[in-house]
Amino acid sequence: MPHLLTIGEAATASGLSAKMIRNYEQSGLLQKPARTDAGYRLYNQQQLQQLKFIQQARKLGFSLNEIRSLLQLWQNPERESRAVKQLAEQHLANIAEKIAELQNMQQLLQQLANSCNADSSPDCAILAALAPQAGTK
Repeated sequence: MPHLLTIGEAATASGLSAKMIRNYEQSGLLQKPARTDAGYRLYNQQQLQQLKFIQQARKLGFSLNEIRSLLQLWQNPERESRAVKQLAEQHLANIAEKIAELQNMQQLLQQLANSCNADSSPDCAILAALAPQAGTK
């Protein structure tokens, strides 16, 4: 009989919390595990491998939908690697876009911080820049 893991053991082995494992199960990302007569979840080695796969994909910032697609590709021996690469490249483009947005935010906030006198005056260039201008909504 194959070795089955409780949710706590699966969590430890995969690096995920039991709550996240239940979440992935509920969202259909992970197949429903067998249960004991008392209702405890029991995970097999295939499910543990899926959990580790999900954990690695989450570390790379893939969304749940992207992970679902990656899992389907991973489990399909007839897959074409170009489909996997296309998914990864789209994710890389999204990351680059987010980095550009964060860099813009950093530059703007740095400019605002530099314009602040940081003295005992109530005037604050940062708050002035954030406040709506008169006549605008």
